[in-house]
Amino acid sequence: VGEKVTRLVEYAAEETLPLVIFCSSGGARMHEGALSLMQMAKTCGALQRFQEHGGFYIAVLTNPTTGGVTASFASVADVILAEPGALIGFAGPRVIKETLKQDLPKGFQRAEFLLEKGQVDRIVRRADLRVEIAKLCAYATGSTNPATVGVAAEAEGGEGA
Repeated sequence: VGEKVTRLVEYAAEETLPLVIFCSSGGARMHEGALSLMQMAKTCGALQRFQEHGGFYIAVLTNPTTGGVTASFASVADVILAEPGALIGFAGPRVIKETLKQDLPKGFQRAEFLLEKGQVDRIVRRADLRVEIAKLCAYATGSTNPATVGVAAEAEGGEGA
């Protein structure tokens, strides 16, 4: 996964495109050992270079988004969107509860809880993601691309492309 994500980031940089990554993962395959862990650093490094050169990155967190994906490229976006009720975190609630030896707050690691804590920027229903992403990309890039502007206009109640 790390190599594919890195290549995607590099492609977006070369073409000066906004980058949107939909995240849905139960975590990396840790039986791969250090190689798996290194993918976290590789993807974050590529994203840092992308953002340093003005790239705009949106992460969409779906259910579940856990493990190394959360600890790396899902958490460093310019804008982080999440689907309602999505489970988002590094380790699962059961593991954390056993480690801390205490009960967790209601809704812990759900999108709504993370929105309250500032870890997620917006919660967006899947049916509304296309329009929300188009609006964000148009705003961030100052786009006059008819397709992007058309989708954003639909969101404002105007005519779409």
